[in-house]
Amino acid sequence: MAVIARGKKELDTLSGIDGEPWPPAGGFDGDGSDQDVLRHLLDVEAEAQSLVDDAQAEADRRIAEMEKQNRARYEEQYTREAALLDSRYEAGLKAIREEYGKQLDEYRLGLGRREPDYAEFCRLLDGFLGKDS
Repeated sequence: MAVIARGKKELDTLSGIDGEPWPPAGGFDGDGSDQDVLRHLLDVEAEAQSLVDDAQAEADRRIAEMEKQNRARYEEQYTREAALLDSRYEAGLKAIREEYGKQLDEYRLGLGRREPDYAEFCRLLDGFLGKDS
């Protein structure tokens, strides 16, 4: 019995969507016929649909804003990472070119210190060209 009494008390204190007590104190517009009740229910449904549409529009706006922010963060991070990789590549390429230049200079110096052996050179040429000495 206590549950029923509590339920009735809660029903007595319910309020409608717009904060007005429910059911309306003066009843529905009109004489309370089925048409009046249906008209009222259609009004409530229209108001509920309006709330749902507004909520969907707000959700869409928030999603679009988050996508925009995420895209900006992605672009920023992508640019930063690409610049870092590019600078590493350039530094590596510079180091390789410097090392290549050093090795080439060392090779040239080594060749410059050697005396040409023309007799050996001629013997090798004769061997390649198929001439017997």
